[in-house]
Amino acid sequence: MNNFRAVLGAGLIVAAAGAQAGGRPAEVLAGLSAGRDHVAGEMLVEFRPEASAAARASALRAIGGQLISKVRAASARAGKGDLQRVRVPLAVALNRAVEALSADAAIEFAEPNWIYQHASVSNDPFYVNNQLFGMYGDATTPANAFGSQAGEAWARGNTCQSRPYIGIIDEGVMLNHVDLAPNAGTNPIEAAGAAGVDDDGNGLVDDITGWDFDGGNNSTFDGTTDDHGSHVSGTAAARGGNGVGVAGVCWNARLLSAKFLGRRGGTTANAIASVDYFTDLKNDQGLNIVVTNNSWGGGGFSQGLLDAINRAGNANILFVAAAGNESNNNDASPSYPASYNSDNIISVAAISSTGALASFSNFGATSVDIGAPGVAVNSTIPASSRGQVISSYASYNGTSMATPHVAGAAALYASSHPGATAPQIKAAILTAAVPTPSLNGRVLTNGRLNASGF
Repeated sequence: MNNFRAVLGAGLIVAAAGAQAGGRPAEVLAGLSAGRDHVAGEMLVEFRPEASAAARASALRAIGGQLISKVRAASARAGKGDLQRVRVPLAVALNRAVEALSADAAIEFAEPNWIYQHASVSNDPFYVNNQLFGMYGDATTPANAFGSQAGEAWARGNTCQSRPYIGIIDEGVMLNHVDLAPNAGTNPIEAAGAAGVDDDGNGLVDDITGWDFDGGNNSTFDGTTDDHGSHVSGTAAARGGNGVGVAGVCWNARLLSAKFLGRRGGTTANAIASVDYFTDLKNDQGLNIVVTNNSWGGGGFSQGLLDAINRAGNANILFVAAAGNESNNNDASPSYPASYNSDNIISVAAISSTGALASFSNFGATSVDIGAPGVAVNSTIPASSRGQVISSYASYNGTSMATPHVAGAAALYASSHPGATAPQIKAAILTAAVPTPSLNGRVLTNGRLNASGF
């Protein structure tokens, strides 16, 4: 029989030790003291194989414990006893229960039933080697408080597991790039259909990965001239955690391309067709397209384009747009499409790794919404080597580079908040903005993107 020697709060009786328990009770207690998350009123207890049923019952009785279920059966060969989930009265402090059981000869170890969160940390070389500041946060390694904080979201397990679609309205996209290919999206009806047939009836034949509205064909990548569209795609959704190159904000988003920018730029007509393309795919096929990235601008006001953007909004598709690179105040001199007053538009200014508003970036206290990393941004591009197009990387500047950080964040939010509407996603992004001195009075939120804030 054990000799009872003390009463430790809430009527807890602690048994005297006949032998010292195993495990690491000091580290367990340190974890409890640090406030590590655990299941309330529950422990994991491993009994020693030689402990009798009476000794086991006595040990549990000392803490008011009750068996819930067996986690692992005893193994004579391994010299291990049963590992059990044990319910402990909520009135009993777990640190006291750990101390009591750790001093009992029938117990091998006792600990809380800790709660673990899936922790994803990028092992992509540009991230690890301090060359991807736009993805960092103040608590990441490496760290930069003026990054998008995406790395902190990943550490909490949010890497876009539900695989939403991001539409890239731009130049073409190198979807066979080693860092983009895992996230190359498809138009499922066309992908499963017959070659040379308009299987989904949208008037475009074999638009499997999107459509080239400039060239009028299904070739959404035409070589090294499609570097801009490939670069923004990588920032939004390069595959993360694969030990290769860079990581996008949304590691697992699916990318579709609407190419409308050619060698001479792009027309309003093709821009409208591009916006409507994604709206129709969502409305007609139910694709989970949550956002389009629009790192382009110029020209004057177009009601046609505004109407197309509003149609996208009615389909709950966000339209994230670059504020422009003329150092202008968009409140006084609008820059389209970013300056259209639509509920589904987020207009993005560029900041540097020091938190400064980029010297080239447009701004606007009411017409530009938020800042995001847009200086020295490394991302995916096509390059030429010995006559072949190969996967490569480059550092670009511009509000074009800031925009996909926000588009990726929109997809990240949609992944962890299924069914969220475009206004809800926009509100979440703007509400989470971190106040930034250089943006005070320069953008609507007075702050910068915080992809870990929702």
